[in-house]
Amino acid sequence: MSRPAAPESVLLRGPDGAIDALIDTPGTVRGIALVCHPHPLFGGANTNKITHTLARSFRDLGYVAVRPNFRGVGKSEGRHEHGDAETEDMLAVISWAQSRWGSLPLALGGFSFGAFVQTRVTQRLAGGVTPARRIVLVGTATGAVAGARSYTTESVPKDTLVIHGADDENVPLANVLAWAKPQDLPVIVVPGADHFFHGKLHLIRDIVARNWAPL
Repeated sequence: MSRPAAPESVLLRGPDGAIDALIDTPGTVRGIALVCHPHPLFGGANTNKITHTLARSFRDLGYVAVRPNFRGVGKSEGRHEHGDAETEDMLAVISWAQSRWGSLPLALGGFSFGAFVQTRVTQRLAGGVTPARRIVLVGTATGAVAGARSYTTESVPKDTLVIHGADDENVPLANVLAWAKPQDLPVIVVPGADHFFHGKLHLIRDIVARNWAPL
C-alpha cells in the first residue's frame, strides 16, 4: 500500500492578510473539512498532534482537510483577536476551498481554542447554502479555563461529536458538561486522557471512524 502524500502547503488571501495552511488530500475528494488548532498564544499551530490527527481522520473519510494557521502563527498575518477575526478568517478559508473543489459536503473539526472558533463558524454557516454536515470537537474551550481565560461557547447541532479527556487539566470536564447539558448534547469522555490526549491520540481516530462512514 502506498504511503499518503505529504501535506500541501499553501498561502491564502484572508480578510486582513495571508493565511498559511496545510492540506491533506485523499485519493478522491468527496468533501471539504476545515480543521482548527489550539490557542495561538500558547504554542498552538496547524502541526499540533490533535489537529494533525483530526485532519488525517477526515482524509481517510474522503475529505480534503485544510488546516489553517490562525493569525500570527507561521506565515499567517494579523494579530490574535480572541476568536472574532479568526471566525471571519475561517469563513474565508471555506470560501477559498469551495472555489477550488466545489460545493462538496462540508465538515468542521477543532481542538481547544480551535473547537471554540468552530462553534462560531457553525453558527455562521447554519441556515446557509452549505452548513456543516459533520462536526468534531476535542477538548472544547468553554467556561473558565487555565490561564485566566473564559469562553462563551456557541451551541452546536445534536449530532456533533464532542470528545473530552476525563483528566483534562486545561478545560475541566465539568465545563464541557455544563455547556452540553442545556443542548442535550452527548459528550464522549476518554478515561485517563489529559488535554492533549498524550498516549491516546489513536482513540480520537477510532471514535471518528466508528461514528462516521466514508463519504
